[in-house]
Amino acid sequence: MPPIAKLSEHQLTEQRSRFHAAAVPVATLDEVKQAVAERKRVYHKARHHCWACRVRDEHGQLVEQARDDGEVGRPGMKLLELLRQHDLEGLLVVSRIFGGVKLGPGGVGRAFRDAAAGALERQHAR
Repeated sequence: MPPIAKLSEHQLTEQRSRFHAAAVPVATLDEVKQAVAERKRVYHKARHHCWACRVRDEHGQLVEQARDDGEVGRPGMKLLELLRQHDLEGLLVVSRIFGGVKLGPGGVGRAFRDAAAGALERQHAR
């Protein structure tokens, strides 16, 4: 299972909400926490910082985690599904800056997934 090779980012705007996504190369849960904290610092106006990771523990076992950060639509699981589909290890994190229009659970989940997919597509861009 290959790791995410490099930091890649993508921004998506959906009904005035901005979704800032990043695919981040991380190897441990401590690195995941540090990377999420950095995204929170950079996008401090964002209400939600949803993320999912696949990393190895000290015994080499795969660990998967996802966090919705209070957002509707289970976006953390959508991000984890993307990592599984691409069979990648690393972190996907998406920060949402609310634009004043509620998207509903389905719309929110799609927007988080699409933003993260854009960041993954940039992994292959040169």
